[in-house]
Amino acid sequence: MIFAAKGGHIGGSLSSVDILVSLYFHAMQYDVAHFADFAKRDSFILSKGHSVEGLYCILAKAGFFPEVKLAEYGNFGTMLYGHPTPKVPGIELPSGSLGHGLAVGVGMALAAKRDGLKRRIFVLMGDGEQAEGSVWEAAMAASNFGLDNLVAIIDNNNLQISGPVDSVMRSSPLGAKYESFGWTVREANGHDLSALNAAFDEVPWEKGKPNMLIAKTIKGYGASFMENKAAWHHKTPTKEELDQAMLELDRAAEEI
Repeated sequence: MIFAAKGGHIGGSLSSVDILVSLYFHAMQYDVAHFADFAKRDSFILSKGHSVEGLYCILAKAGFFPEVKLAEYGNFGTMLYGHPTPKVPGIELPSGSLGHGLAVGVGMALAAKRDGLKRRIFVLMGDGEQAEGSVWEAAMAASNFGLDNLVAIIDNNNLQISGPVDSVMRSSPLGAKYESFGWTVREANGHDLSALNAAFDEVPWEKGKPNMLIAKTIKGYGASFMENKAAWHHKTPTKEELDQAMLELDRAAEEI
């Protein structure tokens, strides 16, 4: 998709796609045919909206829209923008301005609590996004209101567009910081589906506390020449690089 469109955020999409697989095909409760009935389903917010390409692939696989539509990504007039939009079936929040997703998730989780609904709210953030002050206001509110139906996940690949996260704006130790804000925190390998599934199966981890999963990931995961390189935050592969990446991903799939 990114190669064809000549633009997109490939590094963060590859670091987060396994998390999305676990959420949409294991953890979250939803019915594509009755998605409008939000009271009976879970919700997902992609706060790190620049990594939307992975989410588009997941939504197509889940049946929200035909997979052939993925070929339209980035084209003039398409619904598949470079950031999430509710024009796309399955997306509830336009995102991309970092720091907004968790605050909206807090509001949705609080509303569900007050309405007596069993639904859960999942929010995926980036680790560079933790530099936004609104994230910590939302974190404080989530604890204050005892939102154990809120599950936040940090795609902790340690890189952002301008370099290593801790060199740009140090946010570590993330676990200790969220715990100090009253959250219950776990860590997992963000590329291990068994570990991710197990963590989501046990939510809420502690009654009366919001849940934070710090998913340890690798930017550009699966393509050796992209891995752990900040340059691949927003870069388009050449035809040769695309071929190499697809070959490596195909081999990995065969091993699984």
